[in-house]
This record gives sequence, structure tokens and C-alpha cells, in this order.
Amino acid sequence: MPKPTKGARLGGSPTHERIILRNLATQLFEHGRITTTETRARRVQPLAEKLITKAKRGDLHSRRLVLSSITDKEVVRHLFDDIAPSLEGREGGYTRITKIGNRKGDNAPLALIEIITEAVTPKPKAAAPAQEKPAAVETEAEAEETEAPADEAEVADAEATEEETAEEAAADEDAK
Repeated sequence: MPKPTKGARLGGSPTHERIILRNLATQLFEHGRITTTETRARRVQPLAEKLITKAKRGDLHSRRLVLSSITDKEVVRHLFDDIAPSLEGREGGYTRITKIGNRKGDNAPLALIEIITEAVTPKPKAAAPAQEKPAAVETEAEAEETEAPADEAEVADAEATEEETAEEAAADEDAK
């Protein structure tokens, strides 16, 4: 026996609730978007997503399973031939619910549920930081290689050059 949903049902009896959800799903597939209350939109979304997933399979068994829920053969044909191929790249999340305010008569919160038709754009994959060398480590290693003299003669020349520049700077200061 299926576990009953918590809270009040949409139509009173479980049978009436199933009929309401089937009719909402049929209208969603027929028109692409419908305006209904938030509660009904949230309740029909899982049913619509499961039916779209079955339609994406496209085999005869899936078509017969969908026909057990949606009795209009033209809507089922539209679902299998038009809607399912356009959602081929998606792995789920075929519908979107947008809140649109309250109804004028009874102030019930309304929502727009629609089938998403935009193409999926995959996110670019970032390169793993472990594969690349950090720039700071690379420059330090290069700096040590360039600063390290090759032999003692170069060390002596470098020290002599430093002493000469220091004497020249002192002579310039005395001249001023």
C-alpha cells in the first residue's frame, strides 16, 4: 500500500487528487506552461518530471506507461515527438516553478509551472591546481639559479665591482 502524503489532499479523496494531477500534467504538456496555485504546481512537478523521463526513453513500454497516466493520445504523441527530444541533453530539472503573486478573488498564491526549453550549457572544467606548478615557487627557483655564480673567479670580480662602486660614490660625495 502506498504511503499517503502528509497534509490535506488536493481534491478530497486520493482518487480525485490523482485525477487533478493527471489533468494538470496533461495541460502542462499540451501548452508548455500553466498557471495554477503553488501547492498544485509543487505536487504536479514530480509527476511531470517522471513522465518526461519515461518519454526520453522512447520505447513502446514507456509510451504505454505514460498513456496510463495521460489518456489523450495527441498529448502523448507531442510529449514523445517534440518535448522529449528537445530535453535530450538534460539529466533532470525539466520544469520550473515561478511564483507570480496572489489570485484576486481568494488571495491564493499563484505559480507558473513551465517546461524548460533552453539548451543546457556545460560548465567549463577548471584545471586541477596540483598539476600546475605555483608561480611563486617557480620564480624563486629560477632566481636562485641566476644569482648563484658558477666559480670563485666570478665571486671575486663581483666583490671588486661592489668595492669600486662604493669608492666612486664616496668620491662623488666629497666633491660636492
